[in-house]
Amino acid sequence: MKPGTVTAFCPGHISGYFKRISGNTRAGTGSIGAGIVIDKGVLAKVTASGKTSVIVNRNDARGKLLERSTGSPLIVSVMDRLGVTASIVTECQLPIGAGFGLSAAALLSTLTALNRLYSLDLTDHAIALYAHEAEVEHRTGLGDVAACQGGGRVVRRGPGIDGRIERRYDLTEPVYTISFGPIHTPTVLGSPRQMEQVASAFPRRSPKNVEDFFQISRQFSLHSGLATPEVRKVLELCTARDVPASMTMLGNGVFAYGTEARDILSQFGGVCECGMARSGARITGVSP
Repeated sequence: MKPGTVTAFCPGHISGYFKRISGNTRAGTGSIGAGIVIDKGVLAKVTASGKTSVIVNRNDARGKLLERSTGSPLIVSVMDRLGVTASIVTECQLPIGAGFGLSAAALLSTLTALNRLYSLDLTDHAIALYAHEAEVEHRTGLGDVAACQGGGRVVRRGPGIDGRIERRYDLTEPVYTISFGPIHTPTVLGSPRQMEQVASAFPRRSPKNVEDFFQISRQFSLHSGLATPEVRKVLELCTARDVPASMTMLGNGVFAYGTEARDILSQFGGVCECGMARSGARITGVSP
């Protein structure tokens, strides 16, 4: 008996620094850079249906609904490519469009669930490729799908899902985040001038450890011209207190490392605590 509903989860990804790499195809286009795959992401509940519908819910830590929207051109475009329809409800706790890789997480969790629901026989590689190509096409991300194929602190040395990726599982303390609102990712990724400045700020070396990753990322956020006044103010205070911190790419927010980070970030608004994810997308539930 085939399932009627499949639920899947995919972690999010905070990028510390990146550089766009343009290829001849969408699969070969992406970015190199580094970031952290976090244990908060997107839960997708996918139910068999003859008509496609998408509901996007953002909840608080207790499950209370904070925001609801309908429709997702990104998800629908991939479903059209696959020739399937379904009723989809995605849930997340983090702000959407704020640099947490949630569009990639939504795609990967939805596709993972669809694959099981309709027995599409897609490999994890094929699922990631569909998701990555959709992100590149819609300019919603360049390297999040590649990172979210697994967990850890990630250094991506090649573009696309087949680029060489190094993963270190060396975060021993929580990551705290604060968001001042979204940044329109397609506008930034589609701006040749902005991408030139981002490329010139790209670091010439890889981070030695967690603290070094935050230091390199902070320098990148400032030199790339992406850091907003709100972000700069928080980073200045974190630097004065020796707390590793940087800007969430691409979002108007800050992520910081260690227990002292919570007290600093809480001075500027609501704080979310994240851990390091150890795996990528996975099925969490199947029901008739």
